[in-house]
Amino acid sequence: MAIKASDLSKSSIVNLNGTPHTVASISVQTPSARGGSSLYKIRFRNPQTGSKVDQTFKGDDQLEEVDLYRREVQYLYKNDDNYTFMDLETYDQFDLKEGDIDSAIPYLLEDMEGIIALISEERVLGIVMPDTVEMEITETDPSIKGASATARTKPATLSTGLTVQVPEYISQGEVIKIDTRTNSFVSRV
Repeated sequence: MAIKASDLSKSSIVNLNGTPHTVASISVQTPSARGGSSLYKIRFRNPQTGSKVDQTFKGDDQLEEVDLYRREVQYLYKNDDNYTFMDLETYDQFDLKEGDIDSAIPYLLEDMEGIIALISEERVLGIVMPDTVEMEITETDPSIKGASATARTKPATLSTGLTVQVPEYISQGEVIKIDTRTNSFVSRV
């Protein structure tokens, strides 16, 4: 099945030179000249080898999308640089290397559910995190009495070591919702 370069997202998996590659990042360059078409600079990652490939496409360029299916999985634990997950339908366990899921690691909590595994030809190619996750603040400056929701922000370190900017009225020990796509504070829980 073909997909336009302009329709690719970070969870897309395409066939490059006969090998499935996941989309690691996308940047769009829009030319200022009239008639110029937008260019899509895409970084692909080979899930088997971990190698990265950078390519540039026009928005209408067609790529072959890999036939895959999605399964809900649970993150269990980390062992050295392997992260162990369990398929919630079959209860089969599988490991992914740190390099295969580096963008998801700051959000992984033991026993976390709602993660989607991308599977092709009985092989897990990668995972997709939920759009938002709930995490506890382990370290931040004290909250300021009377601070409003539109006030300044301050850094907060979460239970996984991730640091995000939060409003000044948030205090240590609170559980907050984080957007995994933008790495930003959404709300208190």
